[in-house]
Amino acid sequence: MDFTHIDSNGNVKMVDVSGKAVVRRSAVARGVIHLQPGTITLLQQRLLEKGDAFACARIAGIMAAKKTAEVIPLCHPLPLEHISIELETDDDRITITASVVCTAKTGAEMEALTSVSIAALAIYDMCKAVDKQMVIGDIRLIEKHKEQTT
Repeated sequence: MDFTHIDSNGNVKMVDVSGKAVVRRSAVARGVIHLQPGTITLLQQRLLEKGDAFACARIAGIMAAKKTAEVIPLCHPLPLEHISIELETDDDRITITASVVCTAKTGAEMEALTSVSIAALAIYDMCKAVDKQMVIGDIRLIEKHKEQTT
């Protein structure tokens, strides 16, 4: 079996994408952080001692997408053109959705997944003083597209 990130000697390598076409790529990832209902109320009313957790999570998610290649060793650096973070609250959870767009030779899914992960961690950090039972999970790729550019 051939692996894209392992050479014939068994050494880890970055995939050579130099021969691939530049295309528009997009990816959407989603994850959830479960919190106590009282914590959700504090978040919604912007009453956390540390400040606005939603704004912090959005900024953290955007920064994380832009730095994905720095923390995932074999990812290619991508010229990201758009990143959006949506936060949807429910009684006991926040659903985080990250959408990423770029025009490049390789995908955007790792950037979207990293964005969701770090946005969730930012919420965790902002709420850890008031909620010791938070759980981050269900981080997954929802969709991935590529379309030929003209």
